[in-house]
Amino acid sequence: MVGDLFGTDGVRGTANTGHITAEIAMRIGMAAGHVFRTRAGEHRVVIGKDTRLSGYMLETALTAGFAAVGVSSFMLGPVPTPAVGMLTRSMRADLGVMISASHNRAIDNGIKIFGPDGYKLSDEIESEIERLVLGGDIPLSTPDKIGRSSRLEDGRARYVEFVKGSLPRRVSFEGLKVVIDAANGAAYKVAPQVLWELGAEIIPIGVSPNGLNINKDCGSTYPQAAARAVLEHSANIGITLDGDADRLIVVDDKGCVVDGDQLMALIALRTRAEGKLANDTLVATVMSNLGLERYLENHGMGLLRTPVGDRNVVSAMRNGGFSVGGEQSGHIVLHDHVTTGDGLIAALQVIAAMVKTGAKASELLWQFEPVPQRLMNVHFNTGADPLSADAVKAAIEAGQSRIGTKGRLLIRQSGTEPLIRVMGECEDERLMETVLGDIVAAVEQAAA
Repeated sequence: MVGDLFGTDGVRGTANTGHITAEIAMRIGMAAGHVFRTRAGEHRVVIGKDTRLSGYMLETALTAGFAAVGVSSFMLGPVPTPAVGMLTRSMRADLGVMISASHNRAIDNGIKIFGPDGYKLSDEIESEIERLVLGGDIPLSTPDKIGRSSRLEDGRARYVEFVKGSLPRRVSFEGLKVVIDAANGAAYKVAPQVLWELGAEIIPIGVSPNGLNINKDCGSTYPQAAARAVLEHSANIGITLDGDADRLIVVDDKGCVVDGDQLMALIALRTRAEGKLANDTLVATVMSNLGLERYLENHGMGLLRTPVGDRNVVSAMRNGGFSVGGEQSGHIVLHDHVTTGDGLIAALQVIAAMVKTGAKASELLWQFEPVPQRLMNVHFNTGADPLSADAVKAAIEAGQSRIGTKGRLLIRQSGTEPLIRVMGECEDERLMETVLGDIVAAVEQAAA
């Protein structure tokens, strides 16, 4: 089980407070380096980050911690999270680290760790690292074995070529006008470069990071910026990434926002047509729309649902040998290419489908009619447990009974923020609003 330090996606919080301090980052470097320093010879870690101001502090602290236990650091600078997973494997590193709070505020930050296979860590390994960080004895290196640190100057270039290699060589984006919004984040250099080198005319936005503007009124959490740019420039499509570029939200040529469910439906259908959709099954989370599930069934495909979080999706894909998975929020995992969500690689698959079919984005991307869905968030004080209250349990049970087979409810605690997420889907929208209102009221009262 994940403990006090690690959440559902690494260590995360407000920079310079709690667990996101230089002191804790140094101990994470020491602990993780010790746990993964299992083979003989040189020990190395690759470290990437997004563009947050606090990334400099955490990067320096981590490299000090790794050096103290005899692990040499190769610093990549700002790169997408999937680049860290790829380069960890490519460079035969003992482990990889990404410094990012993904789609969260600029004042937040986080530390994600990848094993030598390029995958995020299991709960068991995270628990061992956590034990050492929070008070365990971490053996230090002898003076002659202290690790070094250096910048890997070609890290971004390696990733750019890797991303382009996910497409057949004959695919060209010439003639397409593409808005690319990099959220002032980790992909602010590589995303425009990849699209331009593939032949597209690009309109870049969210590519001027200053340390404090990541995800601010841009990127996948604010696709309105890309929508305006698509309409202003008469672009064929808009691509929006989040702060660490592991998720994708698309804007069609009419300025309409397309979520991860529609993108997964398209990618799954085309992958199956190519005979590459393993087990004819898409892996998605409990948050994915009921309409996606019905769409897949109608096309002879299955949907395997997992708990929320791209790590859960990837775990199910690895265990079941599945090739395509993701989340409604835009994490899309193409397991034949990557070990985690990769917004840029997923975007290339979408644009390649436009090229192959000759269809406009507005004609291609809307694969199914979603069942009306509503998500409401209720804040609560850290340490509280509103979902354990009898009144909340009763409201949920009554709501499920009223909705019946017309839809479904999902009420859960966020793994990264002090929020209770109350989600409902129902063909009868008025009924759904009433049911969700009753549940939210009960949660608010329990959280007060």
